[in-house]
Amino acid sequence: MSRPGAGDGLAERLEGVRDRIERSASRAGRDPEEIALVAVAKTFPAAAIRTLAAAGQHRFAESYVQEAAAKQAELEDLDLEWHFVGPLQSNKAVSVAEHFALIHSVDRLRVARALDRYRTKRAPLDVCLQVNISGEVSKSGCAPEEAPELASRIAGECPGLRLRGLMAIPAPSPNPEAARPAFRRLADLQRRLRERAPQSPWDMLSMGMSADFETAIEEGATHVRVGSALFGTRSPKTR
Repeated sequence: MSRPGAGDGLAERLEGVRDRIERSASRAGRDPEEIALVAVAKTFPAAAIRTLAAAGQHRFAESYVQEAAAKQAELEDLDLEWHFVGPLQSNKAVSVAEHFALIHSVDRLRVARALDRYRTKRAPLDVCLQVNISGEVSKSGCAPEEAPELASRIAGECPGLRLRGLMAIPAPSPNPEAARPAFRRLADLQRRLRERAPQSPWDMLSMGMSADFETAIEEGATHVRVGSALFGTRSPKTR
């Protein structure tokens, strides 16, 4: 797929992804309305976001704060919900907390505390724990066995945050079925955390991307993070 222009088939791709979400939900006996599509727009221009917004897409995700801030300024006339899905460092926490409504990638208490300090006098910030569900050395995320303690500490020590659920990026594979065991493990971990820390909503399971979101939906995803299936081939990353 080539990199799209401002209106090059984006609405049609959005319709196609929505159809795939509906079919996947139907196979799993789920209501498609339970599943939120998050359009991952990193490296793509604000014009592409505007086109998808005109077609009815509301949630957009970015991985780099500076890139996101520039797009948000250009699109400030639109009522959009911005998610952060990239690796998060504590020294960027203030900027992230300022520009995003929901953070998918909290994986350390230090990061959580930095976000919490910024939100002390504001409405709580919605966050998910990122879990390194496949144990990849190069990937961000807490280990599954560390998640219960981290969740408990965040719930008890960070009143400026609202812990919504878990996020994971399984090891890449050309076969969507290869991710199913990882998705299943993440869903099971969330069920156990819900029992241990019922003070948190635990209503969000962020898993599944362009290559495997249908499998993720069948395993309980509530939020799927889709980039290339909507926007086309991604250009080299920019900050």
